[in-house]
Amino acid sequence: MSDPTVADTRRLNSKPQDLTDAYGPPSNFLEIDVYDPQTIGVGRNRFTTYEVRMRTNLPIFKLKDSVVRRRYSDFEWLKNELERDSKIVVPPLPGKALKRQLPFRGDEGIFDESFIEERRVGLEQFINRLAGHPLAQNERCLHMFLQDESIDRNYVPGKVRK
Repeated sequence: MSDPTVADTRRLNSKPQDLTDAYGPPSNFLEIDVYDPQTIGVGRNRFTTYEVRMRTNLPIFKLKDSVVRRRYSDFEWLKNELERDSKIVVPPLPGKALKRQLPFRGDEGIFDESFIEERRVGLEQFINRLAGHPLAQNERCLHMFLQDESIDRNYVPGKVRK
């Protein structure tokens, strides 16, 4: 008779993997890239935008491939919406870099190429961690952020239905 407190360590019977399984498309995937930063405007009206590309085969998303342009404040909006209306723990955004916005700096401040790249990497990590959460994938604000050309800040918060 076997002891119920000892874990069963027998291997599960699995079928051998063929080339289709190994090199075919994954069963479910969600890829989001943040790239191509562009600084727009002059003086106090200057800001940087990033292209956000999403590719997926998850049925919850209406578009399987989308590209939108977003700025840092759009990422802040998404974070605030999810913190207010959902039950998920929202990851932190890369910082605001307030010291880089001070006048009389010897560099470009928040428009310095190294800072823009550092922020781009942080935004990509943020959106991938967030969108990878199964509960976040049901939120209307995430779908709008990833797939709609412009963000309707007067939208009605809620869940997306398949």
